[in-house]
Parts: sequence; C-alpha cells; structure tokens
Amino acid sequence: MGSPVRMAALPCLSLILLLWSQGPGVQGQEFQFGPCQVEGVVLQELWEAFQAMKDIVQAQDNITSVQLLRKEVLQNVSEAESCYLIHALLEFYLNTVFKNYHDKAVEFRILKSFSTLANNFIVIVSKLQPSQEKEMFSISESARRRFLLFQRAFKQLDREAAVTKAFGEVDILLTWMEKFYQI
Repeated sequence: MGSPVRMAALPCLSLILLLWSQGPGVQGQEFQFGPCQVEGVVLQELWEAFQAMKDIVQAQDNITSVQLLRKEVLQNVSEAESCYLIHALLEFYLNTVFKNYHDKAVEFRILKSFSTLANNFIVIVSKLQPSQEKEMFSISESARRRFLLFQRAFKQLDREAAVTKAFGEVDILLTWMEKFYQI
C-alpha cells in the first residue's frame, strides 16, 4: 500500500483534474457550424489576440469606403451553409492574408498575437469536415457564391491594401463566428 501522504494526495489530485477539465476553454466550448463541430478553440483567446494588434493593423488600412466581409457575405447564413463558408474563409485567410501579412507582423512586433490567430485558424480548418454528399451541393454552392463575393472584393484592391484590409476585418469575422460558439 502507498504512504498516507500519497493516499491523501490522490483525492485532491482527482478533484483538481476534474475541476480543470470543466474549466472554461477546456471542455464544453465548441463551434457548431451546422454539421461541423470544432472543439478545443477558445473564442476569448482569438479576441484577445486580435485586440492586442487591432489598433496597429486597422491604422494601416487607408481604404475606409470598402468592406470585404460585408452583409451579403455573412448575413442570413444558414447553419448548414456556415460549415462551407467558414472553411472557405479561413482557408483564404491562412493561404493569402496571413501568408502575406507575416512580414508586417514582424515589423510591427505583433508576431505573438498574429501567430495565436493563425494557429487557431489552422486548428479550426483542420477540424472542419464539410460534407461532399450530393444533397448538400446546393448548400455548398450558396456558400461558394458568398465566398466569391468576398474574394472578388479582395481582388479589386491592390494586393497589399487588400491583405491589410482583410486582416483588419478579423473582428468582423470573429463577431460572425461568435454566433456559432457554444459554451
């Protein structure tokens, strides 16, 4: 048998582990984009990362008359459609926006927050599994049309200005994503 100290520590350790596993950000929080569920991402961390660099990023955006993530893209998105749309948007942000903003993140000394956002976006994309079933085709097409509105607006701007604008609009994206976040 174990020592009395070890025997007394076991219930305490079990209680600590139980409380920790029930704490915010560990379990019970998830994104539910229609049929796609993503666990293990804490929305508050995304907001904190963006807030840490928001003023620097948005100060670089000189085109205030254009919004990439406008109502036509994000408003009235069905739950089923949300999985396809968030997948397309986050893939675009990772492959185009984050990839092309990295040097500025280093220059502006916001790399830690930048990396937190990028890494969390990678986790979300890796866990999203949009259905390829034929009956979902019309839903995926609707999401694709919404994404193309965003992408066309992005391409109409100068590349550097578009990347800066898209990065500055992460708060709009996070606000939209909040609707699919459950505690």
